[in-house]
Amino acid sequence: MATVLITGGTGLVGRHLCKKLQEKGYDVAILSRTKKQEVATPTYTWDLDKKEIEKEAIDTADYIIHLAGANIGDKRWTSKRKLLIINSRVKTGQLIFSKIKEQNKELKAFISASAIGYYGTITSDKIFTETDTPANDFLGDTCRQWEQSTDRFKDLGIRTVKIRTGVVLTRQGGALSKMLTPVKMGVGSAIGNGRQYLPWIHIDDLCNIYIKAIEDVQMDGAYNAVAPDHKTNKEFTRTLVRVLKKPFWFPNIPAITMKLIFGKMSEILLGGSRISVDKIKATGYNFLFPELETALTDLNKK
Repeated sequence: MATVLITGGTGLVGRHLCKKLQEKGYDVAILSRTKKQEVATPTYTWDLDKKEIEKEAIDTADYIIHLAGANIGDKRWTSKRKLLIINSRVKTGQLIFSKIKEQNKELKAFISASAIGYYGTITSDKIFTETDTPANDFLGDTCRQWEQSTDRFKDLGIRTVKIRTGVVLTRQGGALSKMLTPVKMGVGSAIGNGRQYLPWIHIDDLCNIYIKAIEDVQMDGAYNAVAPDHKTNKEFTRTLVRVLKKPFWFPNIPAITMKLIFGKMSEILLGGSRISVDKIKATGYNFLFPELETALTDLNKK
């Protein structure tokens, strides 16, 4: 079976994807900054500062899935944090490219994460598609540079796929766990005016899209990875409290409060538009969880 090398393999999406690939019979290896003896999956090391990757990692890979990147919503966007967010995505991709070229490696495909932040944090009636240009803000510029580093693999004749991901819903960790805390305390409420859209995707659908990107040789270029069920922040919160059988707290959390707490990072909470999934559906992909209520019900199972 083919070998898939994953950067960011110990992260939220990476762990789930490793498991799904192994269940399908793929050999999976992880690129990590340190050897992780407790991880059952074979681990190779890389060092961005020294521009080094263990040679065997590249030699044995048939596919590379590039998930590495500092968490965008983890800390305030200071100048230092912004630089880390960009470099952890762009420079890591550039390092992989240089090693692929240096070792004259013939990959079957290079598949990289990207984000719907490509379209920016505005709220509008527009439904964004893969043909739209990147937004002129921090997230848009980050995704633009991220994808440009991915596109270089095309020059080596390697099929290249970019997965623009929305908010990933999982049972443990991630954005949903943060949303659950106030809801379980009985103070679930919309943020800002509540009319901004919150494009989301169930972790199983996201991983299946990555697997399809491996197996479907016709897939090439950018694909939005969000569920087809468009929900505003207010609608999302109402659905969440209904599934958890908790009250909906009617006063919205004011935008100014979010700005005071999160600074510029609040933009990702206060803005958002609808994202088209026509392109991924045109490949024949069928969502396991196309509707928010069924997705949340599944994730709320004990």
